[in-house]
Formats: sequence, structure tokens, C-alpha cells
Amino acid sequence: MRIKLLLVGLSLSLFAGDVILPITNKVDYDKQKAQIGQELFFDPILSKDKTISCASCHKPSHGWADDTKVSYGVGGAKGKINSPTVLNAVYNFKQLWNGGAKDLKDQVKGPIHNQHEMNMSNEQVEKRLNNNSRYKEEFKEVYHTDHISYDNVLDAISEFEKTLITPNSKFDKYLKGEVELTEDEKKGSVLFKSLGCVTCHNGTNIGGNSFQKIGIVIEYKNCFKDKYEITKREFDRCVYKVPTLRNIELTSPYFHDGSAKTLEGAIKKMSYHNLGFEIEDDKVKYIKAFLKTLTGEITIGDNDDEK
Repeated sequence: MRIKLLLVGLSLSLFAGDVILPITNKVDYDKQKAQIGQELFFDPILSKDKTISCASCHKPSHGWADDTKVSYGVGGAKGKINSPTVLNAVYNFKQLWNGGAKDLKDQVKGPIHNQHEMNMSNEQVEKRLNNNSRYKEEFKEVYHTDHISYDNVLDAISEFEKTLITPNSKFDKYLKGEVELTEDEKKGSVLFKSLGCVTCHNGTNIGGNSFQKIGIVIEYKNCFKDKYEITKREFDRCVYKVPTLRNIELTSPYFHDGSAKTLEGAIKKMSYHNLGFEIEDDKVKYIKAFLKTLTGEITIGDNDDEK
């Protein structure tokens, strides 16, 4: 299996520019809807006890991910899975670790309904927002309705999340011929390809475009909330949507179970379970240097008048 992965990685390295694609500086979105969505994203009004907002688990100060293994919801309820970043989520082919949400709009439903997160029903959301004069006025102006519907709420928040892209990472600029990488970064890039990491982490989001098994070579025993929970097929045990590697240095802890506290730990764990060997420290150093080139400029739509 290791030999097969190495061969695949080596073949992909011949056309790496086509495998990893730079993010564009703009994304299409409705600015007025996104402005309402941004307010809602940071407003705990959508949680049952008005203590939790989307930003509670997707912290802007932490790469728009959570800084704990699992998140905590209303009443201190403990979540069951690590909250991933929403940065560049617009580029994911599906949402959630197990792909249970087809798009951003579908994904917003999960936290609102989950008893360990916001614990609200559709009706409760509508009632609370329709009793708020500010939101009533804003939704009427943008959605041309006297009644704020649950679907309007999902639409606005997902429209805001579309704007959370991170262009102009050092590696993006390298792909466009604008900058050079350091020697350590170059070595890490070569290792990333030759070891086969790029077979799963590729495309615009350097992930987020396929399902893959964690523990391909050596079994990973802490699997839950995986694709199996949706399909009930044995083949889908320990299968997850491949996470993006963009801005990875900002979003620890790593994996669905939050079990890797550091980037070095995450690299070693993936090498062990998916490549089948313990990677040397110098190679970890180089791969980490490469991964840090994937940190981009965080943009928020309504702060960019050129979009």
C-alpha cells in the first residue's frame, strides 16, 4: 500500500500546478443578504438560551474554527465532534465531516437544531426574529417580506459564509509565479507530493472535494460521526470528507476527534495511519513549513468594496 501511494504521489508531482489551484480574489455573492447573515452569525439570538452564536464555535480569532477538541452549546452541553473552519467552505463539495449537508445552506440547519449546540426549532427561530424590530426591518428591505422565514435565515447566513475566502497565500502566489518558496518550504512541497498527501489534499481548497478513509494502512480506532452513520455501509466506516489544509496552522486541534494538538502531531498521525510508517522529524519540519504557506488573507465580503 505504501509503494502504491508513493507511486501515485510521484505521478501527481509531475503536474502539481494542476492538482493544487490558487483561490481567486473574488467570489459572487449578494452583499445585502451577506450583511444580514454576518449579523446573525455573531448574534446569540439563534440559540435557545441566547448564549451561543455561530462564532462561538467558529472563532475568527482561531481561523474560524474552534480551539477545543469539541464545542460547547447551550447550557454547557458538550458537543461530540471537532468544529472545523468555515473559511473557504464555499469550495467544499459537501459540508460537515461526514458530508451530511449538501451545501452551506443545508449545513446551517445542523447547529441550529442540534440539542448540544443551539437547540432551536424552525418555529422558535421565526418567532424570535419576527419579534425583533431591527431584523424585521432588515429582512423586509432585502427579502421583500413582512415575515422572516426560517429559509430566509438559512439563506442569509450561508450567503455570508460564501464571503469567507482566504486568497493570496504564499503558495497561491508561488503557483502564480509571484514569489519563491524558501528551501524548507520547497522540500516540504516535494515531500507533500512524493509521499502521496496530494492524492487527497488537492484542488482549490486543498481538500474538501472527496471522501477518504482515515486509517487506510493502520487502523484508526476513534471513528464516530463518519460517513457510515449516514449510509450504514461497512465500507464507509472511518470515512470522512477530506478537510481543507488552507490556514491549517491557525485551526488546531486537528481531526474529527480533535486528537492532534499540534501541526507536527497531525502530520505524524496521518503518516502513521494512512501511509503506514513513522515519519522522521526533519520531514515533519519541512512539511510543516510547506503547510504554513497555505495561510491566506482572510476576507469578509462586506469589507471588500471591489467584490
